Amino acid sequence: MELVDLYDENRLLLGKTAERSAPRAPGEYRMVVHVCVFDRRGRLLIQRRAPEKFIWPDLWDVSVGGGVDAGETSRRGAEREFREELGYPLDLSGLRPSLTVNFDGGFDDFYILTKDLDPEELTLQAGEVRAVRWASREEVLDMLGQGTFIPYPESFLRFLFDMRKQFGFPTK
Repeated sequence: MELVDLYDENRLLLGKTAERSAPRAPGEYRMVVHVCVFDRRGRLLIQRRAPEKFIWPDLWDVSVGGGVDAGETSRRGAEREFREELGYPLDLSGLRPSLTVNFDGGFDDFYILTKDLDPEELTLQAGEVRAVRWASREEVLDMLGQGTFIPYPESFLRFLFDMRKQFGFPTK
């Protein structure tokens, strides 16, 4: 059973935990994270979710995503998810989330950074990740249009690429 901390609408801890997928009372929220790693050429590292995943099986997604466990900070949750899913010890020390997306159930922190990784050297988590590769903006948008990428709004995916380019996110 995966436990998550519960937060109020101001993102303050309520001092309560809940099972990750359990229904929550009004005013109770959880935290999830995504990591978007770009290479120096501006391509996004994407992962293909395993076919046995309950949500969006076999679709492509940004580099890493997942829930923050009870007792973790957003940053520690992002580092853990990256290590678990891709077998790489990403260090996000000193970085804040690049943006936070509020959704019905909580807060979704996106970390955006530049790092040239070799997909062949990553160790993919069985049952979670089927494949990884680099993809350009055009490739990601084509996949979205074909229904092979998680159905983020197209404008949001464009925004991720634009943010990386405009703000030159840190190299870690």
